[in-house]
Parts: sequence; structure tokens; C-alpha cells
Amino acid sequence: MIKNLINLLFPPICVGCNSVLLQNEKIICLKCRHELPFTNHPRTNTNMTYKKFYGRLPLVHGSSLLYYRKNGITQQLIHHLKYKGQQEIGALLAEWYVFRFEANPDLQTVTDIIPVPLHPKRLRERGYNQLTTFGRTLADGFHTFYNDQLLYRKRYSKTQTQKTLFGRTETDAELFALRDTNYCHGNHFLLIDDVITTGSTLEACGKQLLKIPGARLSIATIAYTDS
Repeated sequence: MIKNLINLLFPPICVGCNSVLLQNEKIICLKCRHELPFTNHPRTNTNMTYKKFYGRLPLVHGSSLLYYRKNGITQQLIHHLKYKGQQEIGALLAEWYVFRFEANPDLQTVTDIIPVPLHPKRLRERGYNQLTTFGRTLADGFHTFYNDQLLYRKRYSKTQTQKTLFGRTETDAELFALRDTNYCHGNHFLLIDDVITTGSTLEACGKQLLKIPGARLSIATIAYTDS
């Protein structure tokens, strides 16, 4: 009753085009959903996300769900997820990712879903890690463990949008560390992030995870910047 009244007074709006959502629509309208730039990354490792880390990280698997384009629908989704508190967006995107990749044999051996961590100061500022609902929903879909305690960020830094390309590459390697280098030898970690730009943050995190003896590494992101 109360929910119906709230929806009547403040109807849910599509993140993509700001139109009022119909009863059977969730977060984005059907029109915007059809316009989403899915990467359609193949289940084999021939896609751009995997290739981004050639010579940088020995990946088992790498893939992204969407292309990220300036002023596009993907940017709107991630902006609302990251800065507007709409964490349900992360769950929806993870459901789409699982639908596309759950049959991938490489991902069926994942033991831990690892988010790129926020510094505690940034976490207090934002109130949440935008990857939490995405990661927890992936863990449910792949029947594995969401682990946001193993990897941590050592110091507070500017956001990626405030850094130069050189600044990102130079400093990211020093930002992350493991809480336990003896954690479960031989585990297969699926490292997750929202958007791949240079890949330097994921590379820095991945190198830390690979310090664990016998560790295997895969990467999954919500979006890939193709321009």
C-alpha cells in the first residue's frame, strides 16, 4: 500500500532516458535496454578485455559486459551506481553477466570474487563500494565466495578521473596489498571492477593476488572503454 503510494507520487525513472518506467520494467526501460552496447565478448579468450593484459597478467579468463562510451547509457548506469546510491544497478548488471558467462568452464572454477578495494576514507565519503552488489550477485550466480577482505588499498588517492594517464600507471602499483599472503594456496580469483580504462589498477591488484602460491586469476568488469 505505502509502496504503491510512493510509486504514484514519485514514479521510478529510467536511468538511461528519464522516462517513467512501466510496471514490468526495472531500472531502465525496454527501449534503453535494447540500446545497451553489450560487448558480446566470446567465451574464448579472444576479446579485448583479455588482450588488454597480454604480457601484464597471466589470466585464465577476462571479459566485460558492456562498452563504456561518453554520454552513453552505460555511463549513466555506472554514474547512478557509483555516485547516486542505486546499488540495485550492480545486482542487475551482475545478473546479466552471469546469464552470459555462467556456462564458461573457466569461470566455473572461481573460488573467490575479489572487488577492487576502496580506501577506508573513500568508503566513508561514498558510504559504500559500488562493486559490492555486483560482486555479491556474481558470487551467488557462480556459487562461490565474495571476498572483500583479502585485498586492501594502502593509501588514499585521487579518483581515476582526476589523474593523468602517466599518474595512474606510475602510482597504482604502490596502492594495494594483501592482508594474508598465506590465504588458500591455489585459489582461482575473479577480480572485478566497474570500468577498464588503462587497466593499471586491475594490473596492480592482480599482481598482489598472484603473490599467493598457486593462485590463478581472472578479470570481469561491468564495462570496457573502447574509445
